Amino acid sequence: MSQTQVIELRQERGWTQERLANAAGVGLRTVQRLEAGQDASLETLTLVADALRVSVRDLFVSIDDDELGSRVESLQGRVEQQQAARDRITSAWWWLYAGVGIAVTMLSFTLGLYGIAVTIAYWVGGATILVAVQRIYLQPRLEAKYPLSKSKRELRAAKRAHTGSSASESAAPELPADA
Repeated sequence: MSQTQVIELRQERGWTQERLANAAGVGLRTVQRLEAGQDASLETLTLVADALRVSVRDLFVSIDDDELGSRVESLQGRVEQQQAARDRITSAWWWLYAGVGIAVTMLSFTLGLYGIAVTIAYWVGGATILVAVQRIYLQPRLEAKYPLSKSKRELRAAKRAHTGSSASESAAPELPADA
């Protein structure tokens, strides 16, 4: 395997091997093997790269093996394609909800006072139902169809965890106040 810079990336964040293993969802021994330069599957490399918020290619100082380099490039391309497809489908559901909502709102003008209740019920109840349908029905199917992608919720949580850990790691320790 080519020389990795997992150790440097991990230490830049002030993470222990255990923390990286937990963040990536892999075993501690896997992180130790990866840092020692032993082979790992592309799936494992993807999990570690996601945890470190870098591309798989960035895990390596250089990629010596042309076959490995092309496999990493191919994997990165598939990740991007699957994420884009998943985002398009999720976005389409929200656009459908908005389009129907506009039609319901326009039609509710003909109902007088009842129209206001119908409009409010659609926008509030519809959003609640759409979120439930997405979590119960759509997301599991998208995860099965696009295993390399993540939901917007997972992406936000990972970003929050990354920015939260970066902020707490870079913050200077508080000094005791003088009385």
